[in-house]
Amino acid sequence: MFPLPPEDRTLSPYTGWTRAHWAAVADGLLAAVEPYRSADGAVITLPGRESWSRCDGLEGYARTFLLAAFRVAGGGPEELLAPYARGLESGPGVWQPIEDRTQPMVEAASIALSLWLTRERLWDRLSPATRERVAAYLAGALRHEPVDNNWWLFPAMVGGFLSAAGLHAEEAGAAVERGLARIEPWYAGDGWYADGDNRSFDHYNGWAMHLYPALLAHLAGQGAPGPRLRRFLESYALTFDQDGRMLYHGRSLTYRFASATSLFAGALLEATSLSPGQTRRIASGVLRRFLDEGALSPEGLLTLGWHGPHEPSLQSYSGSASPYWASKAFLGLLLPAGHPVWTATEEPGPTGLAALPGPGLVVQHTGDVARLLNHGSQHHPGDPLYDRYAYSTRTAPTTGVPDNHFGVVGPDGTVGGRGTITPRGAGSAGDLAWAASAGAGVESLSVIRGAVEVRVHRVAPGSAVRQSGWALVAAADADADQADPADQAGGPGARVRVRDGDGLVSELVAVRGYSRAYVADDPEGSAFGAPAAVPVLEGVAADGWAVSTAVLGDDPAGTPSAAVTATATATATATADEITLTWPDGTRHTFRVRTPDAETA
Repeated sequence: MFPLPPEDRTLSPYTGWTRAHWAAVADGLLAAVEPYRSADGAVITLPGRESWSRCDGLEGYARTFLLAAFRVAGGGPEELLAPYARGLESGPGVWQPIEDRTQPMVEAASIALSLWLTRERLWDRLSPATRERVAAYLAGALRHEPVDNNWWLFPAMVGGFLSAAGLHAEEAGAAVERGLARIEPWYAGDGWYADGDNRSFDHYNGWAMHLYPALLAHLAGQGAPGPRLRRFLESYALTFDQDGRMLYHGRSLTYRFASATSLFAGALLEATSLSPGQTRRIASGVLRRFLDEGALSPEGLLTLGWHGPHEPSLQSYSGSASPYWASKAFLGLLLPAGHPVWTATEEPGPTGLAALPGPGLVVQHTGDVARLLNHGSQHHPGDPLYDRYAYSTRTAPTTGVPDNHFGVVGPDGTVGGRGTITPRGAGSAGDLAWAASAGAGVESLSVIRGAVEVRVHRVAPGSAVRQSGWALVAAADADADQADPADQAGGPGARVRVRDGDGLVSELVAVRGYSRAYVADDPEGSAFGAPAAVPVLEGVAADGWAVSTAVLGDDPAGTPSAAVTATATATATATADEITLTWPDGTRHTFRVRTPDAETA
């Protein structure tokens, strides 16, 4: 860890961190990469694996340049820009060319944004010849095809800078318009964008889809680009828990605290309903959590993984410098020291529940854990970072035995996959929220009320079924109770409960269609460690209904909390296409669930 100022528990009673801590971390990250910079300053080649693009040195330069730019634009020492200025002299001659759908297009956006943020301190001081060469290199992004997702915003960002600099003006302006127009059809509502023509609703909303339009508007002096960022933050803020953990869901999770970027963007553009104290508390909590949990190598470099190195959290495009997209979080330094985000006393982030029909999600923050119920987000079928029915801030998808999965068991014992997710809607009523979807021969419904989540699945009658729950690592104890063997319908009775060493409890209880409960061991574990214990229910859905309750939450005393025991008494009755859920307090809710082959509800 880098040298840090003393904690300020008066101003920041939850994290102890202030703006000075953010500045110190930025300085430490920048100092740590300097030994890996080339003599001409144009590339920073960090130790570790090479990405598929093989332009890791350019990534190292561009992504740390962005960090230096936020630091200097926020009042930091100008000498931090000196090595990057030196790199601009030779960079256009050594960087890989920008071509169709190639990684240099991504890095060009970071370079352009960095130059825009520090224009008077760097760009305007370069020689005309250097400015011409750099502009010519960046203009390649205007003339080549991006990947058909958030990449459209990279030429737009390059275009925004070049327009401001009065260079390649016609092409630059067209790239901005083209990029913003392309992402428009991907807006699903509720503040959320899909990352392309698929249904990838993930962290790219915060660190790309909202970020670049916001910065384009801000740097062009146009203010907030509309109400969508504010709407997004209303639900997105619920995906961080009280201890600074972010939601483990989707790809590129090695960008870690880049998840805080949109929180600061909302404050910068006055497009957030969060109070200044909430914004800082969430953002500082995320940054501190990752640094405390070992995201840095002994050399002070960001590692490829989650808390520490973790291969399953990576993609083929992940290389040694990829984690430095986390630099985006330091956008917060654009807020001056006197801004309320830095002067207000920290406040707890919001808790609550939000149903999001557009993306087909439900998000909930109860304090001890934040979770997402997934009935609409998918990158491609079979991807554990998207296919699970639920994700949280305190668990991650298991590598071997699938957690939070439901499937029909074939004659050979193989458990079916979820298939292509087709959203069936989402909504809320009072303290309850729900979301539904269809998959491979399964109609599914998740209903959450308080800490209790009911998982309802409809399959062909007589199907053998398997449901798993939240996987915990370093389990301190686990137990399972079986249903009465005489209960051929697979009614209530089967229950499995796992508790980890920190008192976190995962419980899965059969309501209908399950008769066997057990704990499956996954030696490979998850991003939170290994091995993992996965609660599992199995049975035969005689009438086509498979219903269970799942709970994930703190249990510090080592005995079931009220929320946990409540799941044991939840009951369900089914008639035709309807299912009625009866809660422990006697409240009833009825839902209509399609048969798996139905065309209409």
